[in-house]
Amino acid sequence: MAVLKRRVPMHSLRYFLSMVGLFSKPGLLPSYARNPPGWSKLFLGTVCKGDFTHVIATKYQKGQKSQKKPSHLGPLDDSWQERLADVVTPLWRLSYEEQLKVKFEAQKKILQRLESYIQMLNGVDVTTAVPKSERLSCLLHPIIPSPVINGYRNKSTFSVNRGPDGNPKTVGYYLGTWRGGNIVCVQSNHLKNIPEKHSQVAQYYEIFLRQSPMEPCLVFHEGGYWRELIVRTNSQGHTMAIITLHPQKLSQEELRGQKEIVKEFFIKGPGAACDLTSLYFQESTMTRCSHQQSPFELLFGEPYIFEELLSLKIRISPDAFFQINTAGAEMLYRTVGELAGVNSDTILLDICCGTGVIGLSLAQHTSQVLGIELVEQAVEDARWTAAYNGITNSEFHTGRAEKILPGLLKSKEDGQSIVAVVNPARAGLHYKVVQAIRNCRAIRRLVFVSCKLHGETTRNVIELCCPPNPAKKLLGEPFLLQQAVPVDLFPHTPHCELVLLFSR
Repeated sequence: MAVLKRRVPMHSLRYFLSMVGLFSKPGLLPSYARNPPGWSKLFLGTVCKGDFTHVIATKYQKGQKSQKKPSHLGPLDDSWQERLADVVTPLWRLSYEEQLKVKFEAQKKILQRLESYIQMLNGVDVTTAVPKSERLSCLLHPIIPSPVINGYRNKSTFSVNRGPDGNPKTVGYYLGTWRGGNIVCVQSNHLKNIPEKHSQVAQYYEIFLRQSPMEPCLVFHEGGYWRELIVRTNSQGHTMAIITLHPQKLSQEELRGQKEIVKEFFIKGPGAACDLTSLYFQESTMTRCSHQQSPFELLFGEPYIFEELLSLKIRISPDAFFQINTAGAEMLYRTVGELAGVNSDTILLDICCGTGVIGLSLAQHTSQVLGIELVEQAVEDARWTAAYNGITNSEFHTGRAEKILPGLLKSKEDGQSIVAVVNPARAGLHYKVVQAIRNCRAIRRLVFVSCKLHGETTRNVIELCCPPNPAKKLLGEPFLLQQAVPVDLFPHTPHCELVLLFSR
C-alpha cells in the first residue's frame, strides 16, 4: 500500500479565509428580506444556503484533480489516495493550526448571518444598527482544539464496491457519486483520521471477501450478499466489528453456514491477527437497519465495549451513538457542563441523549437527570452506566422526543427550574420538540449542540429565538443566544461541533 506524502499546500490559509469572506456580502440579506414572504423558507433557501465549511472544502477540492468520471481504472496509487483524502479529509494538507483558523472563521460567518436574521425578525434594522465588523453580538469563544489530531475515530464504516482495479470485493471509502455512475471504492488506510486498527480490520475483511465464493451486494436489486463493515474501538484497544449481509433468498441453514465461516476466519484464520474483542453479524435488506429492525447477532466475544470518560465507566452497544472522537468528546461534554450551569435545585433535561454521558456526568450537581433517546440499545446502555456508577437520580425514556417530551414537561410543572441540553442528529429537532421547549416556562436555559448549523437545525434556532407566533404555536418568551463555543472533534475535515447557550 502506497503512503500519502505531504506536499506543499497548493492553497495557503489566506486563500481559504478569502473564500470564507466571499460570503460576507454587503448587507448580508437581499433587499426583499426586509419584508420576508416566509421567513423559514427565505432563510433556509436564499439567505443561508448550505453550510460554509462544506463550501470551503468544495472550493478547495476544485483546485485538485476532478472526481468526475475517472479517466482510467488501474492499480491503487498516490493519485487515488489523494483523491480520497481530498474528499474525506479536505483540510489534510494544512497544518492543524491553520485548520482551526479556517473552522473558526467559518463558524463566525454562520453566526453572523444567523444573528442578523434573528435581529431582523425582532424588528432591528441590521444594515444600520450595528457596524458590519461588530455584527456578532453573542460571545464567541476561541475554538477548542481536539487533543488527538490523527487516527482519532473510534468508529468507522467501510463500504464494499469496485476498486480502482475493478475488483468488486474492495473494502474502503467511496469516490464519485451514484447519480454519476462513477463510484470507486478506495482503500482508506492512508487517511489521517482513521486509526490503524480500523484499517487492519478492513484489510482482513477484504481478504475474507476475496476468498469467499459469495458475491458482494453492490446494488440491492442486482443480488449479492456481503455488505459493509463497521469497526468500533475504545481507548483500551478493544475492538468490535460488525459485518452486514443481505440475505437475498438464503435459507436459515445457509445463513448459519456463512456465519460459521466468517467466525472461523476471525478466530482461527488470517483474521485472528485483528484480535477482535467481539464480532457481530447483521442481516440487512435496507441501507441502514436498527437493532429493532434487524437484531445484531453476536458471533463471538463480549457483547459490549466500555469507555472511561469524565470519571464514568460507559457501556457502548453496537447500535448506540457515541461521539467518534473520545478525547474530543470529553472536551465537548465539559464545555456543555460549564454552559449548562446546573445546581442542586435544577432538573437537567437531556434530549437526544445517546448513551446518556452528558446528563450522567452532571448528575451529582443537579436534582434529577431526565434523558430521552430514540435508540433502545443506547437507553439500556445509559441505564447500565447509571447503575454501575452509583447514580440514582437519573431517568431515561426510549422513543421519539416529539412524543415523549410534551408529556414529560407537563409532569414537571411544579415550579422547579429546568436546564435543557439538546444534541440532535444532523436533521435537527422535530418542530414539536422546539414548541415544547419554547412553551415550557420552567426552561430558562438551553444548551444546543450542533455539528452542522444549517438546514433544519437553523430553523430550530430561529424558532427558539423569534417573536411569539401563535400560528406556529410558539407562545413562550423567545430565547436569546448568549454564547457560542466551537469544539473541534473532526481534525482534517471541515466539520466542527458548535455549542450554543440560550437563555431567557
